[in-house]
Amino acid sequence: MSAKVIVFIGGTGPEGLGLAARFAAAGHEIVIGSRSPERAQQAVEKIRARVLEARATGMVNEEAVRRGDIVFVTIPFAGHRDTLEALAPAIGAKIVVDVVSPLAFEGGKITAIAVPEGSAAEQAQALLPQAQVVAGFHHLDASRLMRVERPVEGDVIVCGDHRVARETVMALAEEIVGVRALDGGPLANSRYLEEFTVVLLNLNKTYKVHSSLKIAGIPGRAKR
Repeated sequence: MSAKVIVFIGGTGPEGLGLAARFAAAGHEIVIGSRSPERAQQAVEKIRARVLEARATGMVNEEAVRRGDIVFVTIPFAGHRDTLEALAPAIGAKIVVDVVSPLAFEGGKITAIAVPEGSAAEQAQALLPQAQVVAGFHHLDASRLMRVERPVEGDVIVCGDHRVARETVMALAEEIVGVRALDGGPLANSRYLEEFTVVLLNLNKTYKVHSSLKIAGIPGRAKR
């Protein structure tokens, strides 16, 4: 894939930061968006510490979105609606990759939050009617993503109603060494990806591991 400008809304958090570092290592230009320019710049410095040749800058969210080709949304679900409503004019018809899993952490338990639209990704599509929303990357461990010198073992299932956008994001996913991208079908299936995050987090807690998702029985290997 030719180099893209990839924007991360929520790139100051662990998952966004890890994905940003991986795509910087793959040669893409990274823009970290945040409500705070200072936090965005701190995230950029963390990426440059892992990827010395990284092309990365930090900006406030709206400026970041206007600059990018592809927009990743990696914010907590609590701020999902308000953030996307505010950024809708700037996002326009861009490809948007929603990595948000609506989860609740209460009394030591992890549960999925019901979303009126069906899933966070479907909510994003409703809020961004011009955009091409794709769901994916929910099941890659943030700490492993940050170790850019090592492959990431896992499958990324990608869902979306726009075929070209879905295929673009699948190709992007396979630029992470060790990752295989799988076509998960329409955006309505994103609810199952988001909810399965609860299972993985509980497995991590029970077995004290950093698990990922791997689907058996499908031919093909991740690109190396």
